[in-house]
Amino acid sequence: MSSFNTLDDLGDITGKVALVRVDLNLPMQEGRASDVTRVEAVKPTILELADRGAKVLLLAHFGRPKGARHSTMSTSMVQGDVERVLDREIMFIPEVMGPVVEQSIGILRDGDIGLLDNVRFWPGEEANDAEFAKGIAAHGDFYVNDAFSAAHRAHASTEGLAHVLPAYAGRAMEKELKALDAALGNPQTPVAAVVGGAKVSTKLDVLENLVGKVQHLIIGGGMANTFLAARGVDVGKSLCEHDLTATANAIMDKADHAGCTVHLPYDVTVAKEFAANPPSVRTCNVHEVAGDEMILDVGPLAVEALGDVLKTCRTLVWNGPMGAFEIEPFDNATVSLARTAAALTQDGSLISVAGGGDTVAALNHAGVAEDFTYISTAGGAFLEWMEGKALPGVAALTA
Repeated sequence: MSSFNTLDDLGDITGKVALVRVDLNLPMQEGRASDVTRVEAVKPTILELADRGAKVLLLAHFGRPKGARHSTMSTSMVQGDVERVLDREIMFIPEVMGPVVEQSIGILRDGDIGLLDNVRFWPGEEANDAEFAKGIAAHGDFYVNDAFSAAHRAHASTEGLAHVLPAYAGRAMEKELKALDAALGNPQTPVAAVVGGAKVSTKLDVLENLVGKVQHLIIGGGMANTFLAARGVDVGKSLCEHDLTATANAIMDKADHAGCTVHLPYDVTVAKEFAANPPSVRTCNVHEVAGDEMILDVGPLAVEALGDVLKTCRTLVWNGPMGAFEIEPFDNATVSLARTAAALTQDGSLISVAGGGDTVAALNHAGVAEDFTYISTAGGAFLEWMEGKALPGVAALTA
C-alpha cells in the first residue's frame, strides 16, 4: 500500500489554518438534510483538528452548479445540519479565497470552524486550475482530504491542493484506504467478490479487473442473466444484454486462465411479472425457465452453496445486490448471503468490505450493515477502485 500522511503526522497545529475537503453533498428535504451519514463520517477529523487548536476551514461541493453561483446550492444550506452533528457553532464564509476569507480567519479563534462556500461555484474547481488551487491554498497552512467519495475526481479541492500544501488523509479517508487495501491491495486469500446489479455493461471494467485478483467471482442480479445466456441458457423474458454474451464468455475465459472460479446461479426464483409476491412466483433450475417468465433472484440451493464458498474464503468484496431486492420475495438471496457473510465476519474468519449505493441499501435491508468489516458510502469512487483505477484524490496524497 502506498504510504500517505495521516493526522498522526501533524505536529503542533495550534493557530494553524487547516483546509479540510469534506463531502457535504447531502440529500435535502424541505430545507434540511434527510441523511447526515456523510457529516457523521467526517466528524472525527473536524473535531480532532479543532480540539488540537487549529482553525478549521471546510471545503465542499453541493450539487452541480457548473461554475456559477446558485443560491439553492450554497453550502450555507447544510450549515445547520453540520452544526447539529458536530454540536459546534460554525462560521459561514461566502467565498473560498480572497479578502473575505482572510478577514474571517482573523475573526476565528483557535479551535473554531468555518464553512467555505460551494467550491463548484468557481469554474477553476472542476477544471483543476492550478492558479485557483493556489488561491485557496494561500489561506491555509496544510491540507486534509477526508472526502474519499470525491477522490475519483481530479478537481482543485480534491487533487490540486495536495500539490501546493502539505497534504494529509483525514480519519475517514485513512479508514477507507486501509479497508480497501485489506480487500484488494494486499488481501488475505482466498478472496471472493460478489458483483450484482442490473447490467453487465456498467460493471465490465470491474469484472475484467476482479477476475485477475480474486479466487471466487460470484455474479448475481440482472447481470447474471447475461452470463447464463452466454452459456446457452434460455432466460425467457428476463432482463438480459444479449449483445454482450460474447463479452461475458471472454470474461469467463479470462477467469479460467487466471484460476478464478465464476459462480453463476443454477437455481433461480422466477415470476411472470415484476411485482410483490406475484401468484406466478416459483423456484426452478435455470434450464426450466419458461419463455414468459423472468429471473428475479438467485435460488435457495445456489445461495446455500455460495454460503459454503464464503466459508472457505478469508476476504470478501461486495458490490451490488443478488436479485431485485427492493421487492419481496426477490430479496431472499441478497439477505441470506449477506447474513452468512456478516456471521463469518463476526466470527473473525472473514474480512468483508462492501460499497456502492444499492449495496449499502441492500445490506441495511438485510440488517447486517453494522456487522461487515467496512462499508464504503462512496458510489463512483468505490466502483472506480474496484475497476483497478488510480483515484486522483488518493494518488495526490501519496505523491
